[in-house]
Amino acid sequence: MCGILAVLGIADNPLGKRPRIIELSRRLRHRGPDWSGLHHHQNCYLAHERLAIVDPASGDQPLFNEDKTIVVTVNGEIYNHKELRERLKSHEFRTGSDCEVIAHLYEEYGEEFVNMLDGMFSFVLLDTRDNSFIAARDAIGITPLYIGWGLDGSIWFASEMKALSDDCERFMSFLPGHIYSSKLGGLRRWYNPPWFAEQIPSAPYEPLVLRKAFEKAVVKRLMTDVPFGVLLSGGLDSSLVASVASRYLADSEAAQWGSQLHTFCIGLKGSPDLKAAKEVADYLGTRHHEFHFTVQEGIDALAEVIYHIETYDVTTIRASTPMFLMSRKIRALGLKWLFLVKAPTKFLVVICIFTRHLIKRSFTRKHVERCSAIKALHLYDCLRANKSTSAWGVEARVPFLDKEFINVAMAIDPEWKMIRHDLGRIEKWILRNAFDDEQNPYLPKHILYRQKEQFSDGVGYSWIDGLKDHANQQVTDAMLANASFVYPENTPTTKEGYYYRTIFERFFPKNAARLTVPGGPSVACSTAKAVEWDAAWSKNLDPSGRAALGVHVAAYDEAKAPAFNGPSKKE
Repeated sequence: MCGILAVLGIADNPLGKRPRIIELSRRLRHRGPDWSGLHHHQNCYLAHERLAIVDPASGDQPLFNEDKTIVVTVNGEIYNHKELRERLKSHEFRTGSDCEVIAHLYEEYGEEFVNMLDGMFSFVLLDTRDNSFIAARDAIGITPLYIGWGLDGSIWFASEMKALSDDCERFMSFLPGHIYSSKLGGLRRWYNPPWFAEQIPSAPYEPLVLRKAFEKAVVKRLMTDVPFGVLLSGGLDSSLVASVASRYLADSEAAQWGSQLHTFCIGLKGSPDLKAAKEVADYLGTRHHEFHFTVQEGIDALAEVIYHIETYDVTTIRASTPMFLMSRKIRALGLKWLFLVKAPTKFLVVICIFTRHLIKRSFTRKHVERCSAIKALHLYDCLRANKSTSAWGVEARVPFLDKEFINVAMAIDPEWKMIRHDLGRIEKWILRNAFDDEQNPYLPKHILYRQKEQFSDGVGYSWIDGLKDHANQQVTDAMLANASFVYPENTPTTKEGYYYRTIFERFFPKNAARLTVPGGPSVACSTAKAVEWDAAWSKNLDPSGRAALGVHVAAYDEAKAPAFNGPSKKE
């Protein structure tokens, strides 16, 4: 991940703004510590803080077309850049950067090229021939982007809120899958997949099609000129990524860094993830790195975590803190990016879990809710995954949010996605079954069918309990009782939520900042939002995977979850 900042249409003394632009861009340097770039044209500035992953030697930004009339600052990775270069043979490329294709695509096709990009990206492009510009964000919002407006009529774009919050009168999160055009005015959607219309899908479940789509999503992300690793929790998602990456490593660009995959796990001593991850790493033969942290170390880091992730959402902060600590360790080992799949929401909503008691007429409402949840990922899981790792100059790549894979998964008839213990179908059954290969197994059976833990649970259950205890010591009953007067917008309802809100407000006191965090319950699975989806979860509203009553067989003791005895051979 890199950091980008663009200020366009400065009214007064644009040249005098250069020191301020440099100062603000420096606030993003944790995202890109390898080099800084700044381009000034008339009343416009494009700044870039680079994390060098592809073409580290010559790929500094901003990037240009042949005559430097088109300038672009980009955060992200374009996985199909080689194929796109083949379509641009009449153009002369200056670097090996995957992002340079954006300048040439614009020159060739105009503004309607964004849907040709396969990757994760946020960019701002300036056409100096008429001083027009566009900005765009990837389909799901894996990379962060904010848009703001200055009192002088200027328009601002930045990877993180902290780079524009002081100078903009109003700012907001830039919508995923959208493009802003100064010529046409305003935002318009460029990403319109089949599932976006929220119609009930009817495609048959084909295990090999799903498997191939996921393998392709992992393999295309092995594009690198620097060392990398995999975050391995021992759960299904991360274990499959590690397994697929191990299989295809030797034939990928990443092979230059050795044939043995590096895997990483973090947790409190004795946590579920540490044990499970080591078992998977031993099976796959990876070079495994295990990190420990204490509850107090996590609590000590909370203020810094909230500053970097720019939210006061409880679930997001809980899960971001261990990831933030681990990313610092990973960077210290010399790695710049990793596969990241441990997120509480993404796969639940992509694969669409339906509990067994749902009847057919409920599918429409449930499918619409899952589609809506995918559309909100940029506010929760994507935000956390990106910002908690980029705080230490580490890039997170998320194959489960690959456009093609999502299209395949979302097209499957929801009936195949129902949790059916009588048929041996637990959550994510369609993915588990797709990789259940007897002849050439990806994972041992007991790992393939291991049930999920949220990241904040898997690192150790006492982590959440410790956070609650600490918040209870910091926030009095009277403070919480008066919360609606102190924080009338998105009023916190727990002491933990109140505590995080006070930290957030110290860093980001403007009303525009607090409105970038969505109100109401999180869309993360097993949270209060999930209660609307499944009444069986209503007994415990804590945003923790342990509270997924009737879904996770290892839920709280009072939960009477049905036992699971392995996959059924039926159907």
